[in-house]
Amino acid sequence: MTTAIIGVGNLGTAVARHLVAGDELVVLAAQDEGHALGLAGELGPRAEAALVDDALEVADVVVLALWLDQLKEFIPEQERLLENKVVVDPSNPLGFDENGQMIRTLPDDQSAGSIVAGLLPASAHYVKAFGTLAADSLASSAHREPQRVALFYATDDDVAAGAAERLITAAGFDPVKAGGVAAAVRIEMPGGDLHQMGLNGQLLDVDQARAALASSGVPA
Repeated sequence: MTTAIIGVGNLGTAVARHLVAGDELVVLAAQDEGHALGLAGELGPRAEAALVDDALEVADVVVLALWLDQLKEFIPEQERLLENKVVVDPSNPLGFDENGQMIRTLPDDQSAGSIVAGLLPASAHYVKAFGTLAADSLASSAHREPQRVALFYATDDDVAAGAAERLITAAGFDPVKAGGVAAAVRIEMPGGDLHQMGLNGQLLDVDQARAALASSGVPA
């Protein structure tokens, strides 16, 4: 399985490092082609850099490590190349005001996931994943011992669920399904009760994550 990572900022870079360490094949694409080339060279033979179109063409799974506003433009432009792909969306409805304060860019009851899923072609397999920790925590907490850190994901699609579980496990975490796409609002920030920030920065293991779901009335 080949995973294209579109965007190699803090989050995309962390995902790429973890997947390569987990023996997955990755293709990196970014607006700054030099950055993608440099990271691919650093990660070794299981990573390569490509133009966006080429990365999407060869990938089985696409991780859209972009801001939500970027995704609103990117997905319609690349709709054809996203057909039949597993699409992993780590986006959050996060912005900053003129004072640099974090703000939510969507109404409290609307998720970035619902927007991204609605933009994708009908044949795409959508899953919200890899955005439930702050980027620095995602980068530093893989393969924690004695208990791995849990990463929540949300999807209504069995194909996407299987791919998400494989990639989360390969990245050094334990996957826990939070529910369908309707549950994406709970694992996003700001405001999601199952996002790391909604958990006061706590990193949960799989048992704690399942207990958090059970306490909210959602089957683990």
